This record gives sequence, C-alpha cells and structure tokens, in this order.
Amino acid sequence: MSTLAQLPMENPFAPVARAAPRRGTLTLLVLLVLGAHLLVLRTAPKRFGPTPDPAAQRAPVFATRSIKPPSATKAAAPAVAAAAAASVEKPVVKPVKKSVFKQNKAVVQEVPTLPAIDFVAPQTIEPPGSIPPVAEEPALSAEPNSGPASSTAALAAPAADAASAATGTPVPPPGPRQTLVTDIKLPESARLDYKVTGGAKGLTYHANAELNWNNAGGDYEARMTVSALFIGSRSMASRGKIVGEGLAPSRFADKYKSEVAAHFEPDKGQVSFSANTPATPWIKGMQDRVSVFFQLAGMLAGNPNGFPVGATISMVTVGPRDADGWTFLVEAGEKLSLPFGELDTLKLSRQPRKEFDQKVEIWYAPSLGYLPVRSKITQSNGDFVDQQLKTVGKPPQ
Repeated sequence: MSTLAQLPMENPFAPVARAAPRRGTLTLLVLLVLGAHLLVLRTAPKRFGPTPDPAAQRAPVFATRSIKPPSATKAAAPAVAAAAAASVEKPVVKPVKKSVFKQNKAVVQEVPTLPAIDFVAPQTIEPPGSIPPVAEEPALSAEPNSGPASSTAALAAPAADAASAATGTPVPPPGPRQTLVTDIKLPESARLDYKVTGGAKGLTYHANAELNWNNAGGDYEARMTVSALFIGSRSMASRGKIVGEGLAPSRFADKYKSEVAAHFEPDKGQVSFSANTPATPWIKGMQDRVSVFFQLAGMLAGNPNGFPVGATISMVTVGPRDADGWTFLVEAGEKLSLPFGELDTLKLSRQPRKEFDQKVEIWYAPSLGYLPVRSKITQSNGDFVDQQLKTVGKPPQ
C-alpha cells in the first residue's frame, strides 16, 4: 500500500482555530472610540432641528377691543346669525329605497264648481242716486195709450221729482227715456217649462227651469225658478199691479241661499233695497228683471206693427241692488226648433254696452200670445245659459 493511502483523511467541515487578538490592540481601539465621541460632543450644536423664529420668542402683546353701542350690535346680529346658520352643516339624508311594487291609489274625480245660474242680465252698479241713461230717443208729449204708435217716446215722472225734494233723496239728471206704451196686451196665465243648457269654465251642464205667470186682471205675479245638480236652485219673483201702461211692480225678490229684494215705493218716489244699497228714484213705467219679459210681450202683442225690424224698446229695469237702463233691438223673425216643437218667433236682443256686460237674447212666439219661448244669456268670457221651451200648461193655483 502506498504512503498516501496510509495517511489519515482530514474533515473539511471541522472549525479552524484562530489566534485571539492581543491585549494592546484592544486597548488602542477603546481609546480611539472614546476620543471620537469626545470630539463630537464638543463640536456639535446645542440644539438640533430648524432655527426657531425670534418673533415667536417675544413676550405676548396685550390686546384690547371696543364694545359697540346696542344699535350697532342689533344691526349686526342678523348678519352674524345668517353666517352661523350658513356654517351649520345640513344633516346628510340617506336616500330611501322605494318599493319595487307600485301602490294602487284611489283616483278622485274633481267636479268644478259652477256659479249660480243667472238667467237675466246683471246690473251695473252706478253711483248712489243716479240711473245710467238709456239710448237717447226723441220725446213725444202724449198720454199713455194715445197718439200714434211709436217705439221712440218718453214718459216723464213728475212724482219722483216732488217726492225727492220732500224726502231729501238726490234728484237724478234728466232721463232716462223710456219707450212710450201706446197699446198693451198681456199674455194669459201660463206655466212654462224650459230645458236649460249652460256652459261654465269649459264644462257643459243641464238644468230645468219653470216660469209661472199669473195674470189676475188687476194684479199679477211671476216667478222664475232654475234648478240644477251641483248648483242648487235659484228663484226670482215679481208681483204688482196691472195698470193702463202695463205692469207696475211693487216687489222684486232674488233668492239663492239667501233672499235680497227691491221695494217699489211710488208714494215716496223711490225704490229701496234690502241689501242696504242706496235707494234709486222711482220712475213711472220702470220694470224689474222678471216683469220686463212680460212687459215686452204685452207691448209686442198690443202693437205688432209698431216695432219693425231695427226698432228699439227702452225701459229702466230694477235688480235686487240697483237699477239700470235696458234697450232691446228688434231683430228679424226666426223659426226655432225647440223641445216644444217648431215655432215662428220674433227676436229681441240687448247688446252689451260695457266691457263686462252680458248679451241677452229673447224669442217671443206670436202663436202663444207672445210668451217668451227661448232666452239666452252670454257672458263676456263666453259662458252662457240657454233655456228653451218644453211644455206650456196652466199655472198652479
């Protein structure tokens, strides 16, 4: 066996023994470290970090303030309060999740409210003690029922002037002029039923109307009643005497929920009102808003040839609160197809005189003694009431 094979094998992973450093070397290292620390401590600044601002190290300055007067403080208070309110943060409202299912809601049909039915033209309120003049017409000095037939004559009222002077009631200016009544033939008593069609606020409605006319020879009474669903009923009534010139009203009443009335007082020379409006002077031949229908009928029947197409008939008409001058124009005849049937009629119309006046149209049937078989009232805004004859009978006793 060779010599190399006899040599023992050394472990390559065995630790190698190293010689320890000398004591003198350690002492030298310690001295060097201590010297370095001493040098750093002597040369380093006393404070680390940025240099402080000298102004910050000064003594605080004593601050003063002045208190303003109360008026200035109160004036500034709203601005301060507004600024404080603006600075307050609004609470955050979290969105509410809606249900994915739709809820069925009941649908309520809204029914528009209709005004009270007005089947005659309203009055225009004038200053106390005055009556608006009627269209000027030449006056004829003739007594009632005498002289040539004419539609252009006037009747004076001397009793009104004397009574006004005695009672202190203001005397109206000259006029108004009224059409002379030469002959009159009033219709016989009758009850007339009408079909009413109206339009208000774009809605068409229907109603029923009844006109009772009672001609007792020396006295008369007339009542118009209109009733409709959602509106209720309204009635207008007139009563008085029958004289040579036709109708002489003594009381006129208009009732819708409550009643207002006009009282004709020729002995006092005035017409007074229960609505506490100023009295108006009484004038001979004046009518009310119901009697005017039958006064016109009596004048047409009494003198058919005296009112040709284009003629006018004027009279003072009293309402529940005042009086006004009404002038009707005679128009051409018309054949109407009514619920009652076909009738030949004579038409009268009252044209508006002012901006908000109503147009009034009345149709009279000569075959029925000139009873009013149709009337139509048209408002300035287009609303209307049209009543047409359905039946004719005897009035209730």
